[in-house]
Amino acid sequence: MKIKVFKESFERIQADCSVVWVWDKNLEGLSDKDTLQELNFKDITFVQSSKILYVNLAKRDIDLLREEAYKAIKYLNTLSYKSVKIPTFANEQEDYAILLGALSGGYSFDTYKSEKKSCVIEDIYVSHVSEDLISKAQIVFESLKLTRDLINTPPCDATPSYLAEYSIQEAKNLGIECKILSKKEIESEKMHSLLAVSRASNQEPKVIHLSYKGANPKAKLVFVGKGLTYDSGGLSLKPSDFMVTMKADKSGGCAVLGIISAIAKLRLPLEVHGIIGAVENMIGGNAYKPDDILSSREGKSIEVRNTDAEGRLVLIDCLSYAQDLKPDYLIDIATLTGACVVGLGEYTFGIMGHNEELKSAFEREALQSGELVAKLPFNSHIRKLIDSKIADICNVSSTRYGGAISAGMFLGEFIRKENEDKWLHLDIAGPAYVEKEWDINPYGASGAGVRACVEFAISLCEEK
Repeated sequence: MKIKVFKESFERIQADCSVVWVWDKNLEGLSDKDTLQELNFKDITFVQSSKILYVNLAKRDIDLLREEAYKAIKYLNTLSYKSVKIPTFANEQEDYAILLGALSGGYSFDTYKSEKKSCVIEDIYVSHVSEDLISKAQIVFESLKLTRDLINTPPCDATPSYLAEYSIQEAKNLGIECKILSKKEIESEKMHSLLAVSRASNQEPKVIHLSYKGANPKAKLVFVGKGLTYDSGGLSLKPSDFMVTMKADKSGGCAVLGIISAIAKLRLPLEVHGIIGAVENMIGGNAYKPDDILSSREGKSIEVRNTDAEGRLVLIDCLSYAQDLKPDYLIDIATLTGACVVGLGEYTFGIMGHNEELKSAFEREALQSGELVAKLPFNSHIRKLIDSKIADICNVSSTRYGGAISAGMFLGEFIRKENEDKWLHLDIAGPAYVEKEWDINPYGASGAGVRACVEFAISLCEEK
């Protein structure tokens, strides 16, 4: 599906069908007013005679425009029209929302279906929208599609090696660097915490390091992603119902690939690294156990009390490796805790870290991107809950309360003093994978974190 821009007015554009926005069910001045009244128009109605899809919005709101543009294209794809024209407003933020929503309406994941459903709409026509804005919308959508497809790929195919090969191919397509650390190289890096998680799997762990360097970079960003290609819970085995959808535990790692892909295509003047810890957490005779004491790349020892709190054990070694790159900004992305879903719901992800100003700056850009986020506060009382009597720290809290924050503070214990104000932790457990359609997201993977991180990266390039 492609977006084509015209210089003439919206009314003069010739298309197979069109979309018309209706504000708060106000039908005055509409050519199909009588028909809409007869059809008891409420939300979205297609009038066959005029080939117009009328879409009602409660108010002129960026988030509503994005979502309704998505719904409009989803609806029109059930018909037979090849082209559609959609009205825009000559307002950059509103028009970008419409473009991204419309493109998202054409997404589906049918790789494993015997009958594929191709996108019927081939062209979206708009008037007086800049080519740069269209390019940005298409690039961000492509990155969302890449991320979603990878997350939705089941664990029988999407192993750590698959993620590594996929990253190598994507790096070639982008013209950027990709280094894959094998098990031996991971051992030589002393990533013993990560290795412990992967020990019971017959799939070798991989650490993926992607590198992009734009012209005259204004800052160095390092993104670290949790890439659990499957999480059984280990010996602290998940109930069977909770194992379903655990292919999505690689969402943070897949998001990192999508983020660096978008940044490279946008040619942002930044140096960006993506570190993905790709492992499986399985069960077996050599599985790591509750009561084990693990060592980490940063030299701290960890008491294991729950093998299902494995993502943080993978992330700390990847964060240690990432800090050697001396970043200006260090952001980790992970489906880390069910507690974050309980606290914020399925649609919002948490932002944590020591630097309140940085958290607020990221929150502002994330909300502008259309993602729902909320800052969660660290405090010294929750920190005490991950103390250990026999190691430097425990991998789970002594209470179930405040679990998202205690997990974030666990990660924070492995952030070096000089990097504390540069680091953000994003817990995307809620919105990463939802088994119902919402906003501009279909059933399954959403690509949570991609839009927010790309918008944050763009903000670093803007003149202050």
